[in-house]
Amino acid sequence: MTEPLTDPVAAAPVAKSRSRRRRPSFEIVIPGTLLALIAAACLLAPILPGLPDPNLGVLNGGEGESRMGLFSPGHLLGTDALGRDLLSRSLHGGQLSIIVGLGSVAVGLLIGGTLGIVAGYAGGAVDTVVMRVLDVFLAFPSLVLALVVATYLGPSIPNLIIAIAFFAIPSYARIARAGALSVRERDFVLSARLTGARAGHILIRHVTPRVVGSLLTYGLLICGIAIITEASLSFLGLGISPPTPSWGSMMADGKTDLSTAPQIVLVPGLLLFLTVVSLNLLADGIRHRLDSEGSSR
Repeated sequence: MTEPLTDPVAAAPVAKSRSRRRRPSFEIVIPGTLLALIAAACLLAPILPGLPDPNLGVLNGGEGESRMGLFSPGHLLGTDALGRDLLSRSLHGGQLSIIVGLGSVAVGLLIGGTLGIVAGYAGGAVDTVVMRVLDVFLAFPSLVLALVVATYLGPSIPNLIIAIAFFAIPSYARIARAGALSVRERDFVLSARLTGARAGHILIRHVTPRVVGSLLTYGLLICGIAIITEASLSFLGLGISPPTPSWGSMMADGKTDLSTAPQIVLVPGLLLFLTVVSLNLLADGIRHRLDSEGSSR
């Protein structure tokens, strides 16, 4: 009895593809690690040892000179014009930016993703009405729309999340709709319909799992945009009210001292830059990984 022969030439690409998927991707590991370090430092800032209160200035302690330079005793990055520790304020400000970014992504993804999946699967009049209404919001510049909503609602973290999530909902809906349109005529969805499965069951069990990957990847990009938008609103005075620190408000406070103490602007600006770039690179890396795995199946 002869054993079946395996073509080594045909098997080689499969083995190579599997080993490539098991190997860690540096385009995911490097930005993911940098992002994790920044997020951990910011979110753990309230309990990190040695960090002073971000809103307590040197003058409040009666120590005389309000602003200190780099590597001053007790203040690694110095202080601002009011004597507040720059490192502490930068990390606490990053905490606010990350919370607003993640919160706006979650709200936008939940609302926009749900609308897009339902519209794409239902089709017909439902699809037309939902997408035409969302197209109206796409006609407005995102920052202008966020400015209007933030001005109307007032400065607070929940209001900032709503204002920033508002402009991202149509984009989430379009991506979710495209995914639902490509899935709804697949064999497994048609089989579920023939067996009498309800639309809600099909959406949750078959459609949503095949759309959520694209939504999460896009969510990383939107998170970076949301953090920039929050910083822009805070820079313009429409973010969280002082003295709560934010990267945008810190840069606004330091612009008058840019020539004498550039670190007041550069430190929060550098953290903002690294965070957004890491999010974009991580999103690209995940998208490439998903595309390569999808093409190898």
